[in-house]
This record gives sequence, C-alpha cells and structure tokens, in this order.
Amino acid sequence: MLSGFLKLALASLLAGSLLSIFGITPKSVMDFLGVTAEELHNGMVLAFAWAAPRMLMGAVVILPIWLVTYILMPPRG
Repeated sequence: MLSGFLKLALASLLAGSLLSIFGITPKSVMDFLGVTAEELHNGMVLAFAWAAPRMLMGAVVILPIWLVTYILMPPRG
C-alpha cells in the first residue's frame, strides 16, 4: 500500500512538473474555468456537507452486514 502511495506521489510530481514547464498553474486553470478559489472552497464544503451524512447512514447498514458475513465465512486454508 505504501508503495502505491509513493508511486502516486511520484506520478503527481512528474505531472505537475510537466504542466509547469508549459506554464499551466492552478490559478490559470481556475481563471480559464471562471472559478475563484473561494467558490472552489465553498463547493468542496457543500459537497462534503452533502456526502458525509449519506456515507454515515450507509455505513450503519453496510458495516454490520460485512461483519456478519466476515464472521460466518469459512476459514481460509
């Protein structure tokens, strides 16, 4: 799992470096899309506020089902 995170970090670093060579910055992308940093932040907060309660309610159902299934599974050889 750690190696996967390291590969992802390295790939992100390389992609970011390549984009910076071409002069593409986060600000230029947001300007192109017509979005301000504040609007982006507010959108992320609203998305989290919408998703968090639904994820918790889903976990109330899914985790007990997973636990029972895990307990009742035959042992692996």
